[in-house]
Amino acid sequence: MNNNLSGIHAQLRLAHPGFALDVDVKLPGRGVSALFGPSGSGKTSCLRCIAGLERSSTGTLVVNGDCWQDSSRQWFVPPHQRPIGYVFQDANLFAHLSVKGNLEFGIKRVQSQDRRVVWDQAVELLGIEHLLDRMPERLSGGERQRVGIARALLTSPRLLLMDEPLAALDVKRKQEILPYLERLHDELDIPLLYVSHAPDEVARLADHLVLLDEGQVVAQGPLHETLARLDLPTAFGEDAGVVIESEIAGHDTDYHLTRLTFQGGDVLVAQRSEAVGHRLRFRVHARDVSLTLERAGDTSISNLLPVRVAEVVTADTPAHVLVRLDAQGTPLLARITRRSADQLGVTEGKALWAQIKTVALLG
Repeated sequence: MNNNLSGIHAQLRLAHPGFALDVDVKLPGRGVSALFGPSGSGKTSCLRCIAGLERSSTGTLVVNGDCWQDSSRQWFVPPHQRPIGYVFQDANLFAHLSVKGNLEFGIKRVQSQDRRVVWDQAVELLGIEHLLDRMPERLSGGERQRVGIARALLTSPRLLLMDEPLAALDVKRKQEILPYLERLHDELDIPLLYVSHAPDEVARLADHLVLLDEGQVVAQGPLHETLARLDLPTAFGEDAGVVIESEIAGHDTDYHLTRLTFQGGDVLVAQRSEAVGHRLRFRVHARDVSLTLERAGDTSISNLLPVRVAEVVTADTPAHVLVRLDAQGTPLLARITRRSADQLGVTEGKALWAQIKTVALLG
């Protein structure tokens, strides 16, 4: 069954003893959408409903024009008929099959005329050609997940679901696999729903953010806009900050620095190997932004941006405030003491200079 809706629209209600999921989610039809929130917020329940593994009591689910559920018409497409790929925390590889055998299991589920992802593409994207003859017990945790993702891709899904795929990995293995997830984002035209409670993963991978808490949608929207909101619980934690898309504008080989440019200005970072024009995403935490009335000339902080105050709210402690800043169209957040805010006269519309102490490159 089809309709003319584009993107992904899920209205789902699910009740369990002590927990109720009640969400209305509208997501883009491509790119990475992150379902983010604390443990028990309903992220996995929402994902399982979208997969059809849990049947919500009432609900509607439309994925890029195809209706997978409409309880008002008693319409429900069972999980095995939904063109999805599902990657769990554990890759769940078949222990008796080699990597090649596991991949063949995925590709055999799809008729040749319906294949949207071919063998060589999946193997190359996940960097697993040298692993094809190995058995699962001879793989590291990161390798197992890469094989699991490749197997899911070879089912040629119209929607890829990932339920905290990095949660069981140590920091080193996470850093190993994240570039492969970024490649999926850049090179495949398959929408991906990514469940996580790790802010750094979301900041690095997501285009769109859905914030869940106690089974409800607290906020949803483009990542850079949603992270800059001051009315959300996440804004008051240590991880409050924004994500900015930039482009390499030049390299200073004398000082081993690279200049990144974006709508709000330029920042300097440690020298990168990529060429001029390469796009990079970086994160600026609110705690790493200080404010001054004039552009300081005698400071060790290199990254200074002219900004205007957009909003000021009390932070999670009465001694601090959070300030949302407008850097020529790019939002920034600053966490400063209430005393400093009063001394600087920080009020809506005030012109200031933002001093960025640390830029965290994502990727």
